[in-house]
Amino acid sequence: MSARARLASSLLALVLLLPACDGDGGAGPTASSASPSPSSEGSPSPVPTGPGSAAAALAELCVRPSLPPSSEVPQEGPTPPAIARVERQVEQLRGLHFTERVAVDPVSHRELVKGLTESFDTSYPGVLYRRKSLAWQTIGAIPKGSSIRRALESFGSTQVIGYYDTLSHELVFIGSESPTAFERAVLAHELTHAVDDQHFGLSRLDRLAGGCKDEALAAALAVVEGSATYVQMLYVQRFLTLEEQLEIGLQPVPSTAGIPEFIVQLQTWPYTAGLTFVMDLVEDGGKRSVNDALTHLPVSTEQIIHPERYQTDLPQPVDVPDLAPKLGPGWTDLDVQEVGEEWLSLLLGLRIERASGASAAAGWDGGIYRAWSDGDHAAVVMATVWDTSEDASRFAQVMQRWLDAGDGAATVLPVQGSGVRVLFASDPATLSALETAAG
Repeated sequence: MSARARLASSLLALVLLLPACDGDGGAGPTASSASPSPSSEGSPSPVPTGPGSAAAALAELCVRPSLPPSSEVPQEGPTPPAIARVERQVEQLRGLHFTERVAVDPVSHRELVKGLTESFDTSYPGVLYRRKSLAWQTIGAIPKGSSIRRALESFGSTQVIGYYDTLSHELVFIGSESPTAFERAVLAHELTHAVDDQHFGLSRLDRLAGGCKDEALAAALAVVEGSATYVQMLYVQRFLTLEEQLEIGLQPVPSTAGIPEFIVQLQTWPYTAGLTFVMDLVEDGGKRSVNDALTHLPVSTEQIIHPERYQTDLPQPVDVPDLAPKLGPGWTDLDVQEVGEEWLSLLLGLRIERASGASAAAGWDGGIYRAWSDGDHAAVVMATVWDTSEDASRFAQVMQRWLDAGDGAATVLPVQGSGVRVLFASDPATLSALETAAG
């Protein structure tokens, strides 16, 4: 969700993923000899954008500070031999060569956190995320009184161990010029981001974030983090001794206490799902490649979760009309956000079995929510479309079971064809008014 892509190594993902991956891992995500597939970066039909549409409201609400001009951070002095060695190994594993020097900055944990927090207001504007926090609280994605900004800041300060900045092209990691095995694994991850950026231009993620295109951004992040995590996995297997691999495996799993589970799941999903997606591309025998996916970014998390749908199953545009006039005086738009299969699956997994939630979300074909507030109350309409009417009915049933497991004011409206609308409100009286407004 960041408007400034600082592509990070997650300590939680590194510790949980790498020890579980054994064996050779297959060929690296190298370039395919086939021509790139046609781009899927678009929608099958135009999204309603006229006055009163959800897209128009999103454009008005998506206000972010201007990004600073892109600039290079000069690398001072020669690259330390240990770091240069990892660069060469990443080139070998990734099948790509660095076209220019990477500014690599080994820092302390305190310095890394300082670097992350310096751009926090640009990445997570206070007004925008206060609005979104209230919408997520009303839905039940995060506990009452929670702040998305505070949760992300806590996650970054405790879980992030390295990052690559797509604006400055600077690579920062916790370590030294003589990195340990664990630090070299982190370095391999971030160097993959750097070489991918040089060949495919990862600043496109900044543009997605700047336009609040959350669903497309989540899909793109999964490809980018999946590529880096896959190379990192190969690096550990091929260039670290068994003792060094055990050192990584024995790293303590960092605590996420105090961070809402939904935020933790959203932050780690690009690594786990992205790795699975990339491995599917690698095992596809060259018909598709990671380079293709980085050239033509997936547009939905559905395409990540179901790799066979990449470039073939585009989401349907969905609209939620403005209900503020029907809700009464003082009601205005609060937040608008795309909701994809990943978002819905993780949401359902908060209260019911994750497998059931994932199954119920698997027929997703498009979705968005729109929220309003009068300053004291909040109302949200989540509209989704599904591949079939059966998929819609299944989701509606599971969603109702999810609502019954909570204590919020919400209801699932009768299914209409392949469409499902779910209403959420801050209180029963507001829900009643929202039901009337929604028809």
